[in-house]
Amino acid sequence: MNARARLGIRSLLARRERGMALITSLLLLLIITILALSMFRGFGSQEKIAGNLREKARAVHAAESAQQYAEWWLTQGSNAAGGTVSCAAPVLNANLGQGQICNQTLPAAVGLTGLQATVVNVPLPWNIGVTYTPPNMNVTPPNASLAVNATNEPYYAAPGFYIAHLGNAADTAGEAYQIDAYGYGGASTTVAIVESTYE
Repeated sequence: MNARARLGIRSLLARRERGMALITSLLLLLIITILALSMFRGFGSQEKIAGNLREKARAVHAAESAQQYAEWWLTQGSNAAGGTVSCAAPVLNANLGQGQICNQTLPAAVGLTGLQATVVNVPLPWNIGVTYTPPNMNVTPPNASLAVNATNEPYYAAPGFYIAHLGNAADTAGEAYQIDAYGYGGASTTVAIVESTYE
């Protein structure tokens, strides 16, 4: 076999290999494209989850702000010594200096009994208790049009709290109070409820 014939066979094999390389590279490109598309679809879900977590954190922060204010309010002047009342509607406003200590827990005050007698079963917003808007909290009524400020995004509604007198503390050194509070995020569907016992 002469040198030309050997070169011809080698060039035929090389041409076939080039075609195979093209097919292989196209298949790899297709696989990478499918992976990239599925990855971008996953980013959308992650963004929704992150947004929901952020709104829930805002709701918890609002509820804790109301709870801390209620604890502070109990320590001021003669608020705790003022006695308890049978709480009823309408809701009071702590920003106007109003407040009250109720003689029964929130579930009992709205008529819940048995297994249903938990704070989470009380319909929101509570029609009894006290609302409190912390300083610099932007509370915007539902369906109101506004320009959203990224540094002070609006909350759906003002947080609220309910203080119930529980009687003497276990150590008999003072009185015990149950403080329930709720807060909204940016929508009515993002709400958090917190509860504490204060003495």
